[in-house]
Amino acid sequence: MRSDKRSGAPTGLKIAAAAGLAFMHLPILLILVYAFTTEDKTYQWPPPGLTLKWFAVTWNRPDVWEALQLSVRVASISTAIALVLGTLCAAAVVRTKFFGREAISLIVILPIALPGIITGISLRSAFNIADIPFSFWTIVLGHATFCVVVVYNNAVARFRRTSGSLIEASMDLGANGFQTFRYVVLPNIATALLAGGMLAFALSFDEVIVTTFTAGQQATLPIWMLEELVRPRQRPVTNVVAMVVILVTFLPILAAYYLTRDGDQVAGHGR
Repeated sequence: MRSDKRSGAPTGLKIAAAAGLAFMHLPILLILVYAFTTEDKTYQWPPPGLTLKWFAVTWNRPDVWEALQLSVRVASISTAIALVLGTLCAAAVVRTKFFGREAISLIVILPIALPGIITGISLRSAFNIADIPFSFWTIVLGHATFCVVVVYNNAVARFRRTSGSLIEASMDLGANGFQTFRYVVLPNIATALLAGGMLAFALSFDEVIVTTFTAGQQATLPIWMLEELVRPRQRPVTNVVAMVVILVTFLPILAAYYLTRDGDQVAGHGR
């Protein structure tokens, strides 16, 4: 008689999984530990002592606050642009048929597939040709190029799981395009857009390569960290800032995962 009891994973597979997780996350744990070290110039292991003073030092560093504010502003505006453009593009690709639709879909996702240095060089060349001075807005435009892709992918997936019969029923009942979008389409894609926006914000917040080519003299938080590693003043401060970056990027990604993990049902299917 066949047993329904499932056997556990082989011991070797468990060890391999644990080794892979340790390989990925132990360096991050080291960053967290070095944020508390008493030594301010070198990385000794084990740390000679632990202290909380670097958190107060970081709090009182105006350059840290300036870089943090710039990163938040850039990520917020880039995400807002991506939400609008990514949603509209996804709706056009999924809900309409036209010549070159698949080619447009490929072009939209191309920026995130290309190496960041290619995107950065291309944007810098374009800004130079157009005689656009490097500023806050050139950083925003650079980040929006890959943030749109994240929103687009999430929106396309949700549009494809939303039954077209819902839209047809809304229009048959006399709703105009705006009402249909507000009361039918938006509630069905809202969690996907929220998840895509959170992922876009996290990607923009810790972007380095594209920012390097589009920032000019300004320094976002990741750029500030890179400069501090090259010319260190107080190494533990950099690790404290790294903790902030980890937290700011991890929480949106975690929230996006929980918002989209149960989105495999087709809304309106069978109604």
